[in-house]
Amino acid sequence: MKIVRTTFFSIGSNVGNRLDHLQKAVDAMSEHIGHVVRLSSVYRSSSWGYQGGEYLNMCAELSTSLSPELVLEKILQIENSLGRSRKEIDSYEDRILDIDLLLFEDEIIFYNDLKVPHPRMLDRKFVLLPLSEIAPDVIHPIAKKSIQICLENCPDEGVVEKIDQAVNKPPSILDRYNYIAIEGNIGSGKTSLAKKMGDDFNAKLVLERFADNPFLPKFYEDEERYAFPLEMSFLADRYHQLSDDLGQFDLFKNFIVSDYYIFKSLIFAQVTLPREEFKLYRKMFDIMYKEIPKPDVYVYLYQDTERLLENIRKRGRAYEQNIKGQYLQKIHQGYLDFIKSTEGLNPLIIDVSDMDFVASEKDYRSVLNQILHFYS
Repeated sequence: MKIVRTTFFSIGSNVGNRLDHLQKAVDAMSEHIGHVVRLSSVYRSSSWGYQGGEYLNMCAELSTSLSPELVLEKILQIENSLGRSRKEIDSYEDRILDIDLLLFEDEIIFYNDLKVPHPRMLDRKFVLLPLSEIAPDVIHPIAKKSIQICLENCPDEGVVEKIDQAVNKPPSILDRYNYIAIEGNIGSGKTSLAKKMGDDFNAKLVLERFADNPFLPKFYEDEERYAFPLEMSFLADRYHQLSDDLGQFDLFKNFIVSDYYIFKSLIFAQVTLPREEFKLYRKMFDIMYKEIPKPDVYVYLYQDTERLLENIRKRGRAYEQNIKGQYLQKIHQGYLDFIKSTEGLNPLIIDVSDMDFVASEKDYRSVLNQILHFYS
């Protein structure tokens, strides 16, 4: 899992629609840098260090898994995309947008153009006032004093005033959901997506332990003989895993993402088991299902059969190489029937047949946006 660090930024603008520039900057930072934890109020102040237009300034706290160097790179890209053109020599001038990395955890970094803490932040009231609003007790790693004390000791006598207008905190999957279940056919990419989300959002991952099931290779060799013990062992394992992991979710309110949901057991069992065995299996399933927490959103990744077969071939699990397209189609139909007939599931079907959300950041963001705006 990636390490997630706390960062603080100063954002300012004194050209054009200043508030709109701030909002667009925060939205872009949320998409490209990390989760926006807190935003300060917006403050107005005179230009600092030169004669220019009045600024609107604010500060933001973000959690990010990016390195400091990559954060700086993303800042420059965001500024450029919103109309800021930085000069080789950093001089004071009117700016559509100015984003400064103030603090990166408690690190002290002086490397090329990257200087953290920001070398001039302690001299700027328009930085310290909004920063003290969201992080008064954070310790400046060089001054060894809290941001609130740094503000009280700031030599800047300029007037900095809070305005009534505000920048809105961008919606986040972290704020919207406690538990997301990601499902899909064999080879659909559900585990890859769950892992990426787990890394990016510092979520607790619940991954299916299929590799430890001794019946799975035997099932692919002799389906009729091993179908029932396979499905019963899967059901028992999934029940115990979800009960344990989601029980902690109920206690601590963690954000959890899983690459399966217990109904997967029912779908596969319906395809693989004879009628009488399925009836017995269903009785056991119904008892267990009542005890399992329900996801806030149930994401089903759809991939066409040819793409599934290609993915299965590429990942190279020997016991999967004889899977037939007809079997995959039955599984897919089982999922669709389940989704249509189950109340209170909150299903979201995403067609990823033409996507590669592992290699393509654009495709990955598209999937995240569909999940994020599911309830909008």
